[in-house]
Amino acid sequence: MNFDALRAALAGRPLVALDVEALLAHYSVSPGRLRPAAVLVPLLLKDGFPHLLLTRRAGGLRNHPGQISFPGGLVDPGDADSLAAALREAKEEVGLDPGRAEILGRLSETLVVMTGFRLTPWVASVPYPYPYAAAPREVEEILHVPLAELARPGALRVERREVFGMQQDLHFYTLGKDTVWGATGRVITELLSVWTPG
Repeated sequence: MNFDALRAALAGRPLVALDVEALLAHYSVSPGRLRPAAVLVPLLLKDGFPHLLLTRRAGGLRNHPGQISFPGGLVDPGDADSLAAALREAKEEVGLDPGRAEILGRLSETLVVMTGFRLTPWVASVPYPYPYAAAPREVEEILHVPLAELARPGALRVERREVFGMQQDLHFYTLGKDTVWGATGRVITELLSVWTPG
């Protein structure tokens, strides 16, 4: 199996951008203040089945400690664009050589609801096996999560909550003893809406 079908699906759909002006009044006081950020959504084949590479963030981080997330972070002034930021962060956090990531496309810009970052997700095929290495102080654990586990009936629940004066949908995936939620959950939901392998 390869990811050609996903590449085609990503290429054939319109991308949604956040309406920053509509959000600014609410999120100007958030920690992120709608600053641009990016994540890499790494897909790998393990035992013949597609898996997502996710990280468990270190408990001492200021934002989202202990949460399960994609490799990523703020777009720095030295980054050429959001893709460059996503690849840089993946190298820093999990030791992925940017040249080993085959970019398949991107998903819609999304809001990190609880902290207000403006997030661009880039989907990539990454190698497995590979000597991934968790960055000390940033990543507690690297996870390989079967896509089928996230796509199973009952894995997702959506809750509507008020955050910074706005009603927002929060996406929660039950994964054993863990819960994957927030922007990571929203990105997974869009990915599965685009492509669920049979």
